[in-house]
Amino acid sequence: MKKFLSKKKIERYSRQIILKDIGILGQEKIIKTKVLIIGIGGLGSPVADLLARCGVGYIGAIDHDKVHISNLQRQILYTSKDIGKFKVDIFKRRIKLINNDVKVKIFKEKASENNLNKIIKNYDIIVDGTDNFKAKFLINKFSLKYKKKLIVGAISKFDGHIFSFDFGNKSSPCLKCFYQSEPSDEILNCESEGILGTTSNIIGSMQANEVLKNIISSDRSLHSSILIVNLKKLEFRKIKFTKKNNCLCN
Repeated sequence: MKKFLSKKKIERYSRQIILKDIGILGQEKIIKTKVLIIGIGGLGSPVADLLARCGVGYIGAIDHDKVHISNLQRQILYTSKDIGKFKVDIFKRRIKLINNDVKVKIFKEKASENNLNKIIKNYDIIVDGTDNFKAKFLINKFSLKYKKKLIVGAISKFDGHIFSFDFGNKSSPCLKCFYQSEPSDEILNCESEGILGTTSNIIGSMQANEVLKNIISSDRSLHSSILIVNLKKLEFRKIKFTKKNNCLCN
């Protein structure tokens, strides 16, 4: 046990280790967990930053975009010097600066049927930070296929939604159980709808929190619920939902 967590690591994560819900064993679990983040923009940026700081040992990232000046208002991994560069390249360098112990794997490509089928099976927890429902439903499909834990985030204006699924549990519903039909991507379009920078970072931080809870003890996770957050009114609602009979998760 002491060999796995060196004196340096114990010092780095000391403020977590003293929490009775985590301790040495919990920190070991965090270090051994493999997390895949799909989309490293407004949601994926804070997720990656926080998970690296907390000691998640393996972080993968899928993204095909380059940094644009309009991203800088909310995407905390990037600076003005990064404009025009691929996000995954900056992501890898930045995560290693935050915590050099983290093993980082990047995929400079758009999430698709082909690559998600190959990549998702290699990770324990999947984080969806994408901004369109086609990608979200694909991520849902392959996370379900490989029985992974999936944390989904969605944001617009002052609002955010967080879902948490444990597909290793046969009773878990999936994203399609909640959305009976594919919603319009306009509601996730920051370019036309707008987004407050703090909204993306608060929802992304909450996704990271869900990841850590799933690693330590999934009993306290949002499983089978959606958390709806309105940051303009500072209102939070949690809604539980169940499997639909005609859904692919049955």
